[in-house]
Amino acid sequence: MTTTEVWTIGRLLQWTTDFLKKSGADSPRLEEEVLLAHAKNCPRIQLYTSFNDEPTEAERAAFREMVKRRAEGTPVAYLVGHKEFYSIDFLVTPDCLIPRPETEHLVVAALDWMRNRQKARSLSSGPLTAMDVCTGSGCVAICLAKHLPNIQMMACDLSKAAIQVATLNLEKHGLSERISIFEGDLLDALPAEVQNIDLIVSNPPYVSEAEFAGLAKDVRDFEPKMALVSADDGLEISVRLLEQAESRLASDGAIMLESSPMVIPRLEAWIKARPSWSLKPTVKDLSGHPRIIIAERA
Repeated sequence: MTTTEVWTIGRLLQWTTDFLKKSGADSPRLEEEVLLAHAKNCPRIQLYTSFNDEPTEAERAAFREMVKRRAEGTPVAYLVGHKEFYSIDFLVTPDCLIPRPETEHLVVAALDWMRNRQKARSLSSGPLTAMDVCTGSGCVAICLAKHLPNIQMMACDLSKAAIQVATLNLEKHGLSERISIFEGDLLDALPAEVQNIDLIVSNPPYVSEAEFAGLAKDVRDFEPKMALVSADDGLEISVRLLEQAESRLASDGAIMLESSPMVIPRLEAWIKARPSWSLKPTVKDLSGHPRIIIAERA
């Protein structure tokens, strides 16, 4: 970008699309619009009515710096500090995974299960309880609490830094009083007296070391590895959570786990071999790949 030319919003977007495309960005036009709207502190839609406007030098400088960092691999969500998930805006930092559309399938499945559970349970039985394990930014727990105002929601994560991000999101969405958050390793984070949970949901680490090496640069180099990788070729953490869930779930409660299409067949086999579990149909994502494991206490 030279200083002798007039860089209108339209011209900036045209130039940057080509630049980010050469850098390997998957959605260069969308990404640059998000970055420029952030630099201008305006809604992205406003750019379309301002193509002939000239951003200020401060706005151009902020935009140039973000475009440079994006070309180097930094994810857009980390550059702007937030990401939309299930039509809700969440704060994100490099201390937590960036919420992804695949995980929305986990929210949908959990909402359906809990609503059916509410219909079947009498009002005198008290509120239903749900636990979001490996909560990260808190996006799943917050979506469930927002759409199910009568449930008792809990969340946990092993990462203290991720817990801090989740706590900020609870405050942002006015849910600090409704969601209890714990720091610790899977269900060991909970006090011993917490029992008879109706539903446990989790997007746990499920990427093998071999898969991790082949991930896109913006994931591999910038998102927290501890939130992605699991031993035993991606199976270890999910199995350990299932083992812990046996003593924490209600007798007819359920657990839902997001996982990889490469891991799910082995996870299904593990569950089928345990008489304490009843495996339900696995939820597929929009690409037709198996994505969400559902198991109920037998």
